[in-house]
Amino acid sequence: MKIDRIHHVAYRCKDARETVLWYQKMLNMDFVLAIAEDEVPSTGAPDPYMHIFLDAGNGNVLAFFELPTQPEMGRDPNTPAWVQHIAFKVSDRAKLLEFKDHLEKNGIDVLGVTDHGIFHSIYFFDPSGHRIELACPDPEEAEHLKTLDAVKWDMLDEWSRTRRAPKHAAFLHKNTLPT
Repeated sequence: MKIDRIHHVAYRCKDARETVLWYQKMLNMDFVLAIAEDEVPSTGAPDPYMHIFLDAGNGNVLAFFELPTQPEMGRDPNTPAWVQHIAFKVSDRAKLLEFKDHLEKNGIDVLGVTDHGIFHSIYFFDPSGHRIELACPDPEEAEHLKTLDAVKWDMLDEWSRTRRAPKHAAFLHKNTLPT
């Protein structure tokens, strides 16, 4: 038994309209669906919400909830801002740089391009404070993924024992394959 794929991923937003317009303008996502209720269907709790759905490409759906009666949204103060993020794939480095230019021309602060060895990324924040990553494959992605696949369990086992970063994948940020 296995799941088919992710149906959608949902986050909270500060303003549903602002969120739809931002994702349309900045990432060219289509607004595909809105659902609004005064009660939560799964619990029956009285809690009005607007639930919006955006097309993130290839059947992937990114959704948001605006919750006007709840306290202002925040984030986990014990988790660094760089950890929780939404990552989207773009076809290649040219497209990544095109997005970077588009975002910066629209006043968005963009970090990167960061070379992760198997992919290259840029980072920025949406209007609700969610960190967004756009990533494109590295030309040597297939070779690097093969190497990483061979060591994934050793890395996980070593991490579980030591809680220190195993060095099996250190080559990714040093641009050299292990010997």
